[in-house]
Amino acid sequence: MRSTDKFEIISEMAKRRGYFWPSFEIYGGVSGFVTLGPLGSTLKRKIEGRLRDFFIRRLGLFEIETSVIMPGKVFEASGHVEAFQEPMVECKACKRKFRADHLLVEFAGMSETDTEKLSLQELMSEINKREIHCPECDGNFGEPKRFLTMFKTTIGPYSESIGYGRPEAAQGIFVEYKRIYEYTREKLPFGVAIIGHALRNEISPRQGPIRLREFTIMDLEFFFDPEKPQCIMLREVENETLRLLPAERVLKDVDETIEVTVKEALSKGLIRTEWQAFFMALSKRFLAELGVPEEKQRFIEKLDWERAHYSVQGYDQQVYLERWGWVEVSGHNYRTDYDLRCHMEFSGVDMTAFKKHKKPIIKEEISIKPLTSKIGPAFKEDTSRVVKLLSTLDPSELEASFKKQGFHIIKSFKILPEHVEITHKTVKEKGKRFIPHVVEPSFGSDRLFYVTLEYAYKRKEGRTLLSLPRDLAPVGASVFPLVSKDGLPEKARQVYRLLIDSGFTVEYDESGSIGRRYARADEVGTPLGVTVDYQTLKDDTVTVRDRDTWRQVRNKIDELPELLNAYFRLKIEFKELGQPVES
Repeated sequence: MRSTDKFEIISEMAKRRGYFWPSFEIYGGVSGFVTLGPLGSTLKRKIEGRLRDFFIRRLGLFEIETSVIMPGKVFEASGHVEAFQEPMVECKACKRKFRADHLLVEFAGMSETDTEKLSLQELMSEINKREIHCPECDGNFGEPKRFLTMFKTTIGPYSESIGYGRPEAAQGIFVEYKRIYEYTREKLPFGVAIIGHALRNEISPRQGPIRLREFTIMDLEFFFDPEKPQCIMLREVENETLRLLPAERVLKDVDETIEVTVKEALSKGLIRTEWQAFFMALSKRFLAELGVPEEKQRFIEKLDWERAHYSVQGYDQQVYLERWGWVEVSGHNYRTDYDLRCHMEFSGVDMTAFKKHKKPIIKEEISIKPLTSKIGPAFKEDTSRVVKLLSTLDPSELEASFKKQGFHIIKSFKILPEHVEITHKTVKEKGKRFIPHVVEPSFGSDRLFYVTLEYAYKRKEGRTLLSLPRDLAPVGASVFPLVSKDGLPEKARQVYRLLIDSGFTVEYDESGSIGRRYARADEVGTPLGVTVDYQTLKDDTVTVRDRDTWRQVRNKIDELPELLNAYFRLKIEFKELGQPVES
């Protein structure tokens, strides 16, 4: 009996046709890892290429490549070592381990919003109250604990040299910010992208390409002056409609989105920064180009306890999938100056940007110089502490205290005017230094890969069509001889070679009936079928068949390269490839 679960249907098709399958099958497989086959790896690369074109090339962003393994100090500074810990329970019988919150979502119908705010004890209480047992053996669970979901390793032969597999690519951008800022000739705003592997040691991933332990992430970090947060390209998207679920609705368990334009979302304070709204609008358009209709997309705001530790506002872009419902495909976070500030404080390296004033500002500077020759005899063993405390004081505050009461108290120490030298000098300030703020759109390449497949999957007259966007399809065209005799295969191979030499990805197929060959090409998502028949031998024309409509047109072989180039670049439509063929 044919399964009605769309994920199972697509997974079976994907195995058979070379898109993806579970890794390490000969050893029983390991959850959280998938292998992309010949067609799958091509489709994924094309999706990543589309993102490069849509965001990086068109917006003039910079793409860099950084290490997957990073020193532990990077993630200590960023807060990931502390924050990347998930609730885990272990089955007492079979010893299998599971995410406690995921069990409640999967088997009790709780929302992720509800489970995010529960403590370990509260999670366990809910599991017991709802009588949830081990999905593998029906056993009972032991006490929950936190599990670090970053892969930990050592760098080199020294056990104290701790490293982690990056759980996101963003830190690779932040630690290299200073070099990139210099490369931009110290001009803001600018954006930096990384497309590469990331690692998360998920506790119990069971969602195929949706939740992996090794995956490709596409992180974009956009740096701007917080005093000049205006998006210079906002007009391009200000009338774009977004389907939002703001935090206030999420808190009330209202699942109905509101539709507002980008301009309205900003004026109402639903989105805090123009640059974040801009990237959200572009992300909606980007998903539409992958085949996801507008009504199957939404942005849901993360609640305070759900947001990543670095975010002051976050929206998840979600797509509706038949098995799992609304699934995150990209995250949009306003990270402020959190990351740069953390790395600046942890490393001691200046991560600021410099902004020139239009005109130099003349102002008076007040400074404090501790006089150790006076402080030493007065404070003895506390001398160094007093000197350190003085370095933290506002000179104006100290001077005001002296004028008002003749002394200043700091941490129980009584500072007298004789202990310091206060100097005034006039300076000409040409500009000021500040830490840039950051908005981040971050995409999961593997999730987009699966989403593209699910939305492309269709049935027509009992047959499968993978209706991929034509410029994303792994194979652009299949070349078929009508029959395997009478010189047709030889002619078909000439056509095949012409298209290959013209830069197209083409397959040649003469196995089985022409109907079966059409069906195979439709199922793997090949947009065009080029058939060499007996008419071809007379006038050098071929039929070109459309995957989605099954309509056919006819044109000369030597015109195909130019026409197909325009077709796959979305410059012309199928009907413009030739003269219609009567069915």
